[in-house]
Amino acid sequence: MKELFMKEALNRAQLAFKKDEVPIGAVVVKNNEIIGYGQNRTIERNSVFAHAEIEAIKMASQKVQNYRLIGCDIYSTIEPCHLCAKAIIASRMDNLFIGAKEPKEGSIVSQDNFLDKPFHNHKTHYEIGILENECKEIIQRFFKAKR
Repeated sequence: MKELFMKEALNRAQLAFKKDEVPIGAVVVKNNEIIGYGQNRTIERNSVFAHAEIEAIKMASQKVQNYRLIGCDIYSTIEPCHLCAKAIIASRMDNLFIGAKEPKEGSIVSQDNFLDKPFHNHKTHYEIGILENECKEIIQRFFKAKR
């Protein structure tokens, strides 16, 4: 099931790639149903907040009519940054499933293990490496084309 949902996140990343946005995709799942999805749209929306995870969380919150997404999981093709990690905790996600690490901006394991900090009043379990090669490939292809 994890691979299926990560494939959907990869589909969202592909949409971002086609629009020349950093190709990161995310989906929010509740009871094995996708209730929110997003891809990076920072250029399209002229907003630093238009990250894939934030977009997916906003859509899911609208769907369930609650900013707390208790009982939900989020899948992200790339390790979330601090902005997105905070939104994941604040929305009370149960699980975060990550495709590939992001060594420069990743806040889950690459930079400072943000979700593991003891001061958070909610704990989100995380797992890294779901469809890792596919998730790495799309972002590497994007940045290689930029160089």
